[in-house]
Amino acid sequence: MNAALIGLPYSGKSSLFAALTRRAVDPFAPPEPRHAVIHVPDERLEKLAEIFRPKKIVESTIEFVDIPGCSLDDPKGQQEWRRLLPNARQADLLVVVLRMFENASVPPPSGRIDPRADFQAMWDELIFADLDAVTTRVDRLLASLKKPTRTHEQEKRELALLERCREALESNQPLSAAGHSEEERKLLASFAFLTEKPILCVLNVSDDEAGQVFDMTFEHVHSVVTVSCSIEAELAQLEPADRTAFLADLGLKELVRDRFIRACHDAAGYLTFLTGGGEDVHAWSLRKGGSALDAAARIHTEIAQGFIRAETISFDELMEYGDLKSARAAGRVRKEGKTYVVQEGDYIIILTSG
Repeated sequence: MNAALIGLPYSGKSSLFAALTRRAVDPFAPPEPRHAVIHVPDERLEKLAEIFRPKKIVESTIEFVDIPGCSLDDPKGQQEWRRLLPNARQADLLVVVLRMFENASVPPPSGRIDPRADFQAMWDELIFADLDAVTTRVDRLLASLKKPTRTHEQEKRELALLERCREALESNQPLSAAGHSEEERKLLASFAFLTEKPILCVLNVSDDEAGQVFDMTFEHVHSVVTVSCSIEAELAQLEPADRTAFLADLGLKELVRDRFIRACHDAAGYLTFLTGGGEDVHAWSLRKGGSALDAAARIHTEIAQGFIRAETISFDELMEYGDLKSARAAGRVRKEGKTYVVQEGDYIIILTSG
């Protein structure tokens, strides 16, 4: 999966990206999107490794892209934002970074600290971008329908769908709330509409507020995480021993970084299933609602093609019995077919004909 970091200038996206990558961001680098693949922290893998003694541990990953902040108050900034939009369209999740910290040396472009107003500014841009894409396509369909073609009926159905989408957007409603059939969702997927994507908000607080949680919600947002991005960026670059001491000095128990990454994984609509054996223990990302056959395909297409059944047990139950042999003896390892809906933390063995 992938996630796009978006926000207004000086919101703290670069600091958050530095915390995620554990590397300092070059302030003189060209204002272009930055990409990084980040491992999703999962303590369950270490416990599985104690059981299976594998050669390696493989975590699931998220690709983050840090999209430069653009001023939305002037035409040049708006033009730059639209140039960068394809990077956001490719993402499974939009992470909106909102500034809550005061810093006299880095004044906010708007002249005020107001996370709700900043979110509204970003939301308006997402709505406008989708509305522009819908309107452009509707105009093309109307022109095409004036002449007979083999795809006439298909274009009429698409036009009706997009007219409904336009009505929703003009009412300031996201396309995710428009209620589409499975066939309609497949058609809309090719547009990569921004307001169909889940959103997670980051409240970027001051260093003094690190560790605090602000109870703030936003309409159309899946979840909100409070982070002091500057502190997280500084901590992430320390050696583990130094990091522990620094956290203690600040009165913090853990980095928010790891919790934020897991929150992104969840907000994007993914769960984690686990596998393990002689070679490795592995965490796999799977869309929520995915089946055992989907899980098999996630591991390898040939495994899905030869699928016979899945054997599964929840991670907690496996830990309760201590190993797979004991869990089998207690009858806790279930045999499931292709349509079994995978649950968060399932440990799965796929039996195949190959």
